Amino acid sequence: MRLTGHPRRALAPPRGQRGVSLIEVLVAVVVLGIGLLGTAALQAVAMRAGQSSLASSMAVVQTNSIIEAMRANIAQASAYNMAMTCDVPTEAGTLAQRDLRDWMIALKTTVGAGAASAAGGAAAAALDTTTCASISGCPDACAVVVQWDDTRAGGNAQRQVETVTRL
Repeated sequence: MRLTGHPRRALAPPRGQRGVSLIEVLVAVVVLGIGLLGTAALQAVAMRAGQSSLASSMAVVQTNSIIEAMRANIAQASAYNMAMTCDVPTEAGTLAQRDLRDWMIALKTTVGAGAASAAGGAAAAALDTTTCASISGCPDACAVVVQWDDTRAGGNAQRQVETVTRL
């Protein structure tokens, strides 16, 4: 059996171009690599900013927590006043002292270096020496100040949140 028609001819590329050269491939890989490195750096910056924002939000939540505890114990509101301290108060007999101790433990386990600790609870609070707080002006114009080290998240070494309210 004989086939009729035109024989198949291989399509030849134009004479000036015979495929992608190795240099073109290397340039494309370098450009792609630079783009991926830029994307990874952007992701790292976004993660640090997110961590810093989380710490700020948790500091505000914790300031509101102690304010609500003071409102619940309005008769002893002046007992909540304390100078800036980074130490967890020792537990004592009054409700205000227990509230302050529990609040400082919660503060240190949710904000700053204690939040990153795997120990959790009072053990994490004991390890954290950078998260500090003060309460002043109670019961009239209470000012709750929370201070922590935000360098791990790319912020300032001494970041502060202050909440002022009337009980």
